[in-house]
Amino acid sequence: MRVLAAMSGGVDSAVAAARAVAAGHDVVGVHLALSTSPGTLRTGSRGCCSREDADDARRAADVLGIPFYVWDFADRFKEDVIDDFVAAYAAGETPNPCLRCNEKIKFSALADRAIALGFDAVATGHYARLVDGVLRRAVDEDKDQSYVLAVLTREQLSRAMFPVGDTPKDRIRAEAAERGLAVADKPDSHDICFIPSGDTRAFLGAKIGIRPGAVVDARSGEVLAEHEGVHGFTVGQRKGLGVPGPGPDGQPRYVTEIEPESGTVKVGSAADLDVWSIEARDAVWTSGSAPDGPIECIVQVRAHGGIAPAVAEPNGSGIAITLRAPLTGVAKGQAAVLFRPDADGDVVLGSGTIAGTSSRVDS
Repeated sequence: MRVLAAMSGGVDSAVAAARAVAAGHDVVGVHLALSTSPGTLRTGSRGCCSREDADDARRAADVLGIPFYVWDFADRFKEDVIDDFVAAYAAGETPNPCLRCNEKIKFSALADRAIALGFDAVATGHYARLVDGVLRRAVDEDKDQSYVLAVLTREQLSRAMFPVGDTPKDRIRAEAAERGLAVADKPDSHDICFIPSGDTRAFLGAKIGIRPGAVVDARSGEVLAEHEGVHGFTVGQRKGLGVPGPGPDGQPRYVTEIEPESGTVKVGSAADLDVWSIEARDAVWTSGSAPDGPIECIVQVRAHGGIAPAVAEPNGSGIAITLRAPLTGVAKGQAAVLFRPDADGDVVLGSGTIAGTSSRVDS
């Protein structure tokens, strides 16, 4: 097969490309330029997509003896990832930009161009597995990225390759060293690549501006503090609320709800965070079609953690999810990813974007 290897400049994508070459595929490496000002993106272990990363990717391609190109996707990245991220926070949601980048950039814009140029598949360094076209968790549970890939359609998955998903991360590093790849010891990227300072609240404030509102007690309605914008908060947040001390019960307060229209941020106790049902929009079923009725599943609402048994049922273009055990810190804008509830629990069934939640009392 002709394979386009998306090379971020990290160890995972370098080994993914190397494995594609070793498998006998005709491989070409490509690095995505995602900013018109690369110097504004993070360097080192603090992110990805910097000039440093582009150079690392090029050196890895040279070692592997494959052609290498840099493709400019800066405009698409700004529109589909950065602008989407800002708009979601302005609407009181908590988006996952890596998920959106996979959906809109790596497996849509990039894959579309690759297929148009005659490539059969796009290989990336994601930690996930494709077994007979079925998306599954990676062998390395700590590095598993199936959550951020669950937005991919059956068609998108059919032209994807995840060569490192069957191997623990420490072995990937060892393999990189054995292959002579200089990125073998390069630290993993962290945080959000397009926020140079690492200060998400400041980044959003500069984009959205000041939109004053009140922090109120969820039960009494008492105004506890003022704030400069709902973009500075997310459901489940405990620190940085600006409120005077703990609640009346002496326990910490948490953000329980965000109302972007009125600018109100509600806070309450840990018990107020319990969620028993979820409404999700924009459903994606990895089999290519929705189930005929309710299905037992395991739902995950954050990239790392937030897992509970549930019953999920198609609801128009969305999914109605009833939890069999409560989850906390479930925020609108996050993805609700469904896994098959067997012994392994590693088969992805589908996903949707969380549009609403309710407690047992509300349902």
